[in-house]
Formats: sequence, C-alpha cells, structure tokens
Amino acid sequence: MNYTKISEENILKWLSENLSEERYSHSLGTAECAKELAEKFGENADKAYLAGLLHDCAKCFSNEKLKEIIDSNLHVEECEMLNYKTLHAPVSAYIAEKDFGVTDKEILSAIRWHTLGRIGMTTFEKIIFLADKIEPNTRDSEYRSEILQILSQENGLNLALLRCYKETIKSLAKRELKICFTTIDIYNHLLDVKNVSDI
Repeated sequence: MNYTKISEENILKWLSENLSEERYSHSLGTAECAKELAEKFGENADKAYLAGLLHDCAKCFSNEKLKEIIDSNLHVEECEMLNYKTLHAPVSAYIAEKDFGVTDKEILSAIRWHTLGRIGMTTFEKIIFLADKIEPNTRDSEYRSEILQILSQENGLNLALLRCYKETIKSLAKRELKICFTTIDIYNHLLDVKNVSDI
C-alpha cells in the first residue's frame, strides 16, 4: 500500500484485531468518506484513504496505555489531557508512524488533529476531520446529510467545520465533560472567518 510499509491486507487485519467491531466499521467508513471528499476537493485520494483507515488505530487502547505512550514519546498540550476521549489522536499518529511506517507528514498531521482540530488546518486535515464525523457506517444519517449539503455550498469546508464544532461543544456541555480551550478558540476563529475560504 502506498505511503506505508505494510500492505492494506495486514493493516485491516491489525485493525480488526485491535479495534472493536463498531470502531473497525467506523474506520472503514471514514477511509471511504475521506477518499470521496479528497476527490471532491482536489486532494490525494490514496493518502486520504490511508489517513481515514488509521485515524483511530489507538482508539481502543486503555487510558493508561494512551497516557503512558504520551508521557514517554509525545508532546501534548495540557488542555488536551482534560478529556481522555481525544488522547487517541496523537497516539494514533504515533502508531501510524512507528508501527505502520507512515512517513508522510500530511497523513500524520491529519491523524494527529482529527479530534480537536487546530487553527490553520489544511484542506487535507479538514477532510479527515469531517470524514470522521460523517462516515456512513456508524454516524447519524441525518447529520451526515446536513454536512454533505453544507459541503456543496461555497466555502463549504469551513462552514461544515463550524457546524461540527457547534455540535461538539453542545454535546460536551450536555454530558458535562470538560472542553479544551483550543476547541473554543477554533470555534471563535471559524465564526470570524466563516466567509473566508482559507482559515
């Protein structure tokens, strides 16, 4: 498989053995959705497919294992540690590079930022971020349809991101989970530039 030292067959085998059935299905859906969005927005479809496939490869690691890998190998901002649900993103990027031999910086960065996002995301990063939210296998079909409709509009990527951040903040508040200030900063930034094509 391009961009990795391991064949797609072996990647799928590893994912099926290390993810729950639902998370495996989600990863397959994200890969296909990422490929479709990449084709739509002029990005590399093969890279998007691989990023989608591996974006959650560490999702089913225990919180203890995630924290151990972060403490030993990675730099993660303190606010990211507020919610263990996002720790799999930097670890997944680490596993993609260390265990699957991915060296492409664009793929690794898209995996790294697919949960929290960041100000200044590239088009490729936005695609992986959105594919994770709207893949057809496990995500809500009504929400998926809404985002796809937004994506067809002018400046659709940024408008779709804004809609996703609104939903994320609402969901975190409803569940009384802590919100990383980065999420708020990105939301505020998107409000400021929602009619600007490059954020």
